[in-house]
Amino acid sequence: MENAYALSELQKDHVFSVTELNGVISEILQQTFFNITLEGEISNFKPSAAGHIYFTLKDSTSAISAVMFRGAAYKLAFSPKDGDKVRVTGSISVYSPRGTYQIIVNKMEMAGSGNILQLLEERKKKLAAEGLFDQARKKSLPFFPRTIGVVTSPTGAAIRDILQITKRRNPAINVIILPALVQGAEAAATICKMIEIANFYKLCDLLIVGRGGGSLEDLLPFSEESVVRAVAASEIPTISAVGHEIDWALCDYAADKRAATPSAAAELAVPLMADLKMQLSTYKDYFYTSIQQKVERTRLLLRGFNPESLEIRFRAIQQPLLNRFENARQALNQNINDKIRDYRSEIERHKTILENASPKTIFARGYSMVVDKSTGKVVRNASELSVNSEIEITPAEGKLSAMVTKIS
Repeated sequence: MENAYALSELQKDHVFSVTELNGVISEILQQTFFNITLEGEISNFKPSAAGHIYFTLKDSTSAISAVMFRGAAYKLAFSPKDGDKVRVTGSISVYSPRGTYQIIVNKMEMAGSGNILQLLEERKKKLAAEGLFDQARKKSLPFFPRTIGVVTSPTGAAIRDILQITKRRNPAINVIILPALVQGAEAAATICKMIEIANFYKLCDLLIVGRGGGSLEDLLPFSEESVVRAVAASEIPTISAVGHEIDWALCDYAADKRAATPSAAAELAVPLMADLKMQLSTYKDYFYTSIQQKVERTRLLLRGFNPESLEIRFRAIQQPLLNRFENARQALNQNINDKIRDYRSEIERHKTILENASPKTIFARGYSMVVDKSTGKVVRNASELSVNSEIEITPAEGKLSAMVTKIS
């Protein structure tokens, strides 16, 4: 309070230089805020090769830079990381030439889980349960997009990298910049608006949504629920390119493809012109050779289409068929003749059998038929007749009438 009173008295008649004012402020801060305890969440954690650690300590609305030098950092009982909620003890230090201040931490202990990481994890589980991150709903990226839309800051390093890589890889591809805030309270709304505009007017074939690197809180707009839903709902295939390789945002899970950096997104989206030319040249040579071979084969075939060769080819086709026909005809005639011969032999055999069974043939061998005149029946047994019976004898020629005089 004494320092504040002395400064107020000095302000009445004194004109400060910048250096003088920074010196006074430094003296007041360092004397007033000595060995204080502060609680907050770690973000933008960066250990140095010398063993010092640099980070930002923040709460829901404010942040302060912090450093912990090697001697104090060596005594830590845990490994700090982004999102850790910690309680630190230290003193305020002012860098007068720039008018900035930070807290030099000499003691640090865990104070619970970081609110931001906990919030993001809960939001991730909720959106995943709705199916927004499902692999089945992701679209394939176009092989050769004519126009690429980029939702990012128009003045950031990300758009410069994307434009530079696109021009180098394939200057034939157009890039539309959809300007959006990528940091702060209004960032999420502008990102969603640009995604909706790109889809409504069908401005591009592929959409890159992202920004360059930053602290955890700097990247928060790309993990807002509204942005994640807008990316997931985009009919245009999307690439999420937020921060550096180690950085992740929730829109990375909803996008059709995730790129480690904006530069990597441009490499992924833009086919290399040299590769395309080489591939097209290969296809051209293949098609040319294939067509030439087909033309040559066709020419060889056409050479044979003249009257003489056609007749020869026709005869070559006809002659085997004629031979087959002639062979079939001869075989058929032979089969018919064989059948006729077989039938004739069979007829002759039956004729012989019939002739041998004929009464005339039997009578010609000296046999005769005897008939009882009284009954007209053929006599087969002598007992059928009696003495004085009249009989009729039929030899091979003529007939005889007789009377039985004796039966034995």
